[in-house]
Amino acid sequence: MVASPWSVASSGRRRGPELERAILDAALEQLGTVGWNALTMEGVAAGAHTGKAALYRRWPSKADLVAEVLRTRLPPIGEIPDSGSIREELYELCARMRAAMDTRAGQALRAVLHECDHADADRFREVIWDGLHEPARRLIEELIERGIRRGDVRSDADSPLVSDVIPAMLMYRAKVCGSEWRDAEIAELIDQVMMPLLRP
Repeated sequence: MVASPWSVASSGRRRGPELERAILDAALEQLGTVGWNALTMEGVAAGAHTGKAALYRRWPSKADLVAEVLRTRLPPIGEIPDSGSIREELYELCARMRAAMDTRAGQALRAVLHECDHADADRFREVIWDGLHEPARRLIEELIERGIRRGDVRSDADSPLVSDVIPAMLMYRAKVCGSEWRDAEIAELIDQVMMPLLRP
């Protein structure tokens, strides 16, 4: 039996998670090539080889779509293994945060924050907070507690302000200064700022 042309075309259509991945990939590609201001739902739909309706059924606006792209594409920091040294563990954490911001999603996030208006910027700051800043802060708290138990961190160093220093500095340099963290600068941040706060 010969399949009808309609059934062949229909069988090739992407649906559900596969279509959503294609849309998110196309949106990330658009962010990397044309930026936030020039990104359009039409352009994303064309890149994903689907119709605009498929986008609007899932994301009511461009901001909703881009927020989803950044939430799902920013890589997690992951766990930091016990190295026996709070300095080495904090350095590894900083390197991982830098690596996350060097991904296509991280670069797109920085571009969005520089281009978008105030109302949308608040939404994307939430993406930074939920996807990078808060996980890093919680992990730093764990590293400090581990260091206290090990004896290479003083017992009263478990302050929320101390845990905020590294994420705040990395975000400040990325957003306000528009600069990258070199290895020497990460080492200086840890040796000149963090270690004096943490040493027993």
